[in-house]
Amino acid sequence: MPGSADLREQLVASAPDSAPRLLGAVLRHETADGPVAVRITEVEAYAGARDPGSHAYRGRTPRNEVMFGPAGRLYVYFTYGMHHCCNVVVGPEGEASAALLRAGEVVEGVELARTRRLAARQDRDLARGPARLCDALGIDGSCNGADLTRGSLTVTLPAEPPRGPVRTGPRVGLRLAADVPWRFWLDGEPTVSAYKRSPRATPAPTR
Repeated sequence: MPGSADLREQLVASAPDSAPRLLGAVLRHETADGPVAVRITEVEAYAGARDPGSHAYRGRTPRNEVMFGPAGRLYVYFTYGMHHCCNVVVGPEGEASAALLRAGEVVEGVELARTRRLAARQDRDLARGPARLCDALGIDGSCNGADLTRGSLTVTLPAEPPRGPVRTGPRVGLRLAADVPWRFWLDGEPTVSAYKRSPRATPAPTR
């Protein structure tokens, strides 16, 4: 596993440059029930103050504080009053950039992940979507700010680039900057989530 300096050095580029580097990475969470690990197959980039789709577009708040860095930390937020989603903080410290982990393949702890995701009909659905990914890994608000280079939550970047092509497209469900092509996924992976455009979407550009 890369040391903390090495991991952060690989993630300090801009959000749209750093996010694809997480494809094929393994996020592992060791809990009291046991470990679960997910190989990331889909991510979305969010670029802080220059991105209307970002939680940090209007500046620093108690909710988005973790996004301001340093890189290599986990930013967890609660949405729709029922789901947690998680992001890897990327980019230079102070710029509030992050990569949303949208989907992945459970590669360790499948049985435990199944108990956390009873609604999943197939194993490919265990972490297919950002809330499902958090459920499968046992990630909640207590994980916000975790240093992914140590402790119970760790991320290991792939030693080599993905073998297959990386696809890009618009991010899912956004109202603002809906057409910015900052969603990245591994082509042909069955765990990649379905694209859904918000009915309120506007084509506002990033600045």
